[in-house]
Amino acid sequence: MTDSKEHWERAYTAKSLQELSWYQDEPTLSLRLIRSCELGPNAAIIDVGGGASLLVDRLLSEGYSRVAVLDISANSLAFVKARLGERASEVEWFEADITAFSPPHAFSLWHDRAVFHFLIDPEDRKKYVEVLKKTLRSGGYLVLAAFAIGGPMKCSGLDIVQYDAEKLLRELGDKFELVEEATERHLTPAGKEQLFCYFRLLRK
Repeated sequence: MTDSKEHWERAYTAKSLQELSWYQDEPTLSLRLIRSCELGPNAAIIDVGGGASLLVDRLLSEGYSRVAVLDISANSLAFVKARLGERASEVEWFEADITAFSPPHAFSLWHDRAVFHFLIDPEDRKKYVEVLKKTLRSGGYLVLAAFAIGGPMKCSGLDIVQYDAEKLLRELGDKFELVEEATERHLTPAGKEQLFCYFRLLRK
């Protein structure tokens, strides 16, 4: 992930948050899939590549008390902390490259919307999966969204890897069981349509 941090620090200062192609007014599908996991309010949840997403705000509003946000960009985390105000103290914050992250404790749910598909180097994908397995407890859930087959080939000027369920499971290995999948046609602020596939998986 050469110069990845520099790229994302620039991305979060070049435009307003609402102009970023991945910006969502509401993380509706992510929330539905997380609710489907039927976790208790004290379950530890980590949003990987949380960026400036509103997911953390919504999870706090729904009563989840152990929410963490990880992002490689300090700028993106600063935006979210400022938006949350006093509530930022209720969140666990990690400024880190996910392929080198060392979790301080286990989590019951790992959410990733559009991080994994940026890992075009097989070695980076292997590192991601190794960190995932160290972080997500047995019986926990992975909710992962990536550009679907037939979706965009690039995002933020970077190449990506498209996924369907079969392709993703090959990367994750036999420790994960697919529970549910769904598609989403995300409309960017510029009016372009992006096809995403969301996957909810159980860590065996």
